[in-house]
Amino acid sequence: MNKIKLLCLTGMIGVCSAILALPLAQTLASASESRPNLLVIITDQQHAGMMSCAGNPYLKTPAMDSLAAKGARFELAYSANPVCVPARMSMFTGVMPSALGVRSNAEQANPVPKDRLKNSMGWVFRRAGYRTVYGGKTHWMRGMTVESAGFELLTRDTREELAQKCAEFLAAPGDQPFLLVASFINPHDICFMAIDAFTQATGREPLYPQATIERKYLAEALKMPTNMTEEEFFAKLCPPLPPNFEIPPEEPDAIPLVYARPGTFRGWVRQHWTERDWRLHRWAYCRLTEKVDSEIGVVLQALRAHGLDKRTVVIFTSDHGDLDGAHRLEHKSVLYEESARVPFIVCWPGVTKPGLVDREHLVSVGLDLIPTLCDFAGIAKPADLPGLSVRPLAEGRTPVSWRKFVVVESQAGRMVRIQRYKYTVYEVGSRREQLVDLQEDPGEMANLAGKPEYHSVLQEHRRLLQEWVAAVGDEIGKSFIIPPE
Repeated sequence: MNKIKLLCLTGMIGVCSAILALPLAQTLASASESRPNLLVIITDQQHAGMMSCAGNPYLKTPAMDSLAAKGARFELAYSANPVCVPARMSMFTGVMPSALGVRSNAEQANPVPKDRLKNSMGWVFRRAGYRTVYGGKTHWMRGMTVESAGFELLTRDTREELAQKCAEFLAAPGDQPFLLVASFINPHDICFMAIDAFTQATGREPLYPQATIERKYLAEALKMPTNMTEEEFFAKLCPPLPPNFEIPPEEPDAIPLVYARPGTFRGWVRQHWTERDWRLHRWAYCRLTEKVDSEIGVVLQALRAHGLDKRTVVIFTSDHGDLDGAHRLEHKSVLYEESARVPFIVCWPGVTKPGLVDREHLVSVGLDLIPTLCDFAGIAKPADLPGLSVRPLAEGRTPVSWRKFVVVESQAGRMVRIQRYKYTVYEVGSRREQLVDLQEDPGEMANLAGKPEYHSVLQEHRRLLQEWVAAVGDEIGKSFIIPPE
């Protein structure tokens, strides 16, 4: 048995031990009243640092902060693939995107495998007696709809109406325990700042001309305060450039070749945006995050108003992050931290440890979401899912075992992170590898992959990734990873 399989096996033993430690009525889920309700709140394109509870002084997120105050916030939580379709498919099936044959949004037209669809999140909990309800953004592969994924449709709206419909549902949820998913769109509207800057500057036709609501919200977010001059605004309020704003001197070639190509909006803003443009982007990103926080606040207030907060596990996360000016990049997809690392908060008042901040355990949101929900509900997760439940961690308990590393996929790359180091390999270019010491270089500015003194560290990460790819059957990654020497 290779080490990857052993890690998965010991992780599952830890989950089983945690389940067996629960009261019998909850473990067997024999009575509806013994099972908690489940509320999953998802934002779109919010990186892990975009919360005031995470120490960001440039925005205020009281709703998200309230969950962190009563629950556990995981600092080392990663998207399975930092772009919408692969990330969301992983969250709702519990497997890596490569297992579904998907690596980018462009592959959303591919049909979802039928065996994965019937064991997706909605069906797992519906078969266990939960009422499963979904509202908001999906952005899944072809063949996977709200209904085919085992949910009732609450609303397709992704903004204020979604918040209100959730509040109405919570006013009269019925006698069954429920799993409610609220999938909000923001701060995703930030995407249109770079898109529109590019088309306007180059005289091209607008991209996504139908996105009028998105542009309306972005325009509102870009407004400067009227009670001060522009000079005062930039001196006192507008976020500064991030410390890792510059392009690393030995950045992997795939980033400019694949993700920020010349002639694309991402390549154009990387080359042409001024400091003012980048800082305004960061300002608007904060305002859009505050906007979605207020919508989440409506849902949480309804939960409290109807006495459901003590009987409901709330999990808050995002599908992926945004580069937010790091390395002169915005949007997502690239395997830098701002794109790959996301918020992950687990809150059940009276059960989770209040205010816990976990900076030690590596979480894969795509793999761990379903197992965590199953653990709280006292039901068995599908046997073939490789993820782990964070419940013991959220309650301040020590699990029997935990993973030593986490893997993230992307359109043209693979990333493996241990506690200190992070290794990335891309599919194209002459410089394909990047090794970073996140303890000494959290901004990922120094590539250590070619340094002789880090040769053994590089080989260890190559080995970890090779074993992972073999264990999970990642045929896409298998074609371009570099084996250890």
